[in-house]
Order: sequence, then structure tokens, then C-alpha cells
Amino acid sequence: MIQDVQKIAQALIQSRYPVALTGAGISTESGVPDFRGQAGLWQDEDAVELLSLTTLYGDPQRFYSKGLSLLQVFRGKSPNAAHRALARLEELGLIRCVITQNIDGLHQAAGSQNVLEIHGNLRTSSCVICHAVFPFEFVEKAASEGQIPPKCPKCGGTVRPDVVFFGDDMTSDFGRAVEECSRADFMLIIGSSLQVAPAAYLPGMVPRIAIINLDETPYDESAEVVIHAKAGTVLPELVRVVEQDPSLKRRQR
Repeated sequence: MIQDVQKIAQALIQSRYPVALTGAGISTESGVPDFRGQAGLWQDEDAVELLSLTTLYGDPQRFYSKGLSLLQVFRGKSPNAAHRALARLEELGLIRCVITQNIDGLHQAAGSQNVLEIHGNLRTSSCVICHAVFPFEFVEKAASEGQIPPKCPKCGGTVRPDVVFFGDDMTSDFGRAVEECSRADFMLIIGSSLQVAPAAYLPGMVPRIAIINLDETPYDESAEVVIHAKAGTVLPELVRVVEQDPSLKRRQR
């Protein structure tokens, strides 16, 4: 594995505009559930239905009694060694931005500054009418008090979590992610199955990619390097390698 890590290190150091794309696999070591593994959340058809616009708007009682509890599983976790290592790579100037499919906020908690959350987040909720923004706890409190769906205190509109559900449009961060990928010459992909559209299309926009993921992905054959191992093991080693590379210091001058 060390030779593959060294190859990724050199690619990051030599790249003009390297970016990262992360999926659920980077957060599983923090206790966040996976999505498409053998025991992944999306293997449960009820979970897919619960976290959909059909349920959110068509059956809000069911969403706030069951769907909301699924979202709460992603909250209250702490970043792991992989998140911290990726933040360090950004600090070293070796990652320009982190494009993430995750909603857990662990990249920011680890210190990453330029994070694009293409599937939304669990920090805020918003009114669908006046677009007023509230803490995520607003919908939790309203639901616990029997106000379903939660109502905006400013206009009376429905307040919903700022998460991309099945049937939703992507966030504005996705447009920014497309712009970043059009500029990038190297992408480091971490913990993503690369099977979820439209995020799965992003690696195809970048000429060079490397993948760190436990399972095989549709992009393995086109990647320069593929490491099937835990991100929490590989990324700290990657940081160690780049920090010891003399060419990094020349790049930073």
C-alpha cells in the first residue's frame, strides 16, 4: 500500500488544482451509517421511501415520526482520523476544495475550510415559502411538540430540513462543485461508491483520479491509483508522506 500512497502524494504535490470527493465511507469510522454497502441504509426500501419528497410533503406525519429519526442518526458524531488528515491536506495547499456527498458536517468539524455539501446538511432547516433559515433543532422541537409539519413563524410556510431527499433538486453547492471539477486536474476520491447520480458524474470531468474506498467502484479501471482500505488508515499515512517530501516545501515557496 505504501507505494500507492506515495503515488497519490506525488500526484497531489504535482497537480495544479487538486480536489477531493468524499462519500459515506469516510464517515463510517465515526459511527455514521453507510449507504450502499451490504448493510447500507439504502438496502432498506423503507429508508428510501421515508427520506423522499413523497413522504416529506405527502405524509408528513410519517416523515416526522420515522424519517426524522433516520436523519438524527447522522448527528452528534465526531470527525475521525480521515477527516482530520483531509483537513491537513487542505491546510498544506494540496486540496483546493472538498466536495462531499455527506450531510454529517464532519469535514467542517475537522477543520476543512472549503467544503461543498452537494446533498445538503443537518445544521439548518428552511421555509419553503420565504426561505427563512432556522437551526435544524427548529424542526426537531416543532415535531416533538406536535406541530407537523413545522411552520415558519415569519410567514406560516412549511419548514423542512436542508437535506437533499429523493426527488429533490441538488443544492447550489453542486453547481459550484461542477465549476471546481472543470478547473481540477486531479481528484482524490475517498469513501464513495460512485454509484449515486449526479455526483457519480463528477470524476469523469477530471483528467486524473485516485480512489480510496473499501469496495470496488465503476471508476476503478480508469483511476491512476486504487486503494481498497479504510480511509482512516490511508489518509494519515498520506499526510505523513507528503509532509516528508522535499518537493512540497519547494511548491509552497
